Amino acid sequence: MWWIYALLSAFFAALTAIFAKIGVSDISSNLATAIRTIVILFVAWGIVLVRGEYKGTGSISRHSLIFLVLSGIATGLSWVFYFKAIQIGKVSQVAPVDKLSVALTIIMAAVFLHESLTWKTAIGAGLIIAGTLVLILK
Repeated sequence: MWWIYALLSAFFAALTAIFAKIGVSDISSNLATAIRTIVILFVAWGIVLVRGEYKGTGSISRHSLIFLVLSGIATGLSWVFYFKAIQIGKVSQVAPVDKLSVALTIIMAAVFLHESLTWKTAIGAGLIIAGTLVLILK
């Protein structure tokens, strides 16, 4: 079942790139990121409230909270740079390069989370890196 959610994520990420490119054409990329963030804030909290999951906020450990805040900072910085990149570049080039994050995540998961790195996963990450180099080298 996880792969259905992953495919939906990929589909909506593709729509995000297209909609963002159109939306950022007349305004600052930072303002565009801020607007997007507000929308995401309302959507995420709406889901939490509707599902009653807000009841667990009191039991969040300090450790979890620190890493969720760090994740939020990383996400925010990713969005700021992504919006700037699509504002000045082609979505068809920026979006695939942005997906270099997949290969970087595989490497970081092996190093920091001690996840096993199979040959199949390593080859996949290598192909993503190679594809990124093809897109960015002139």
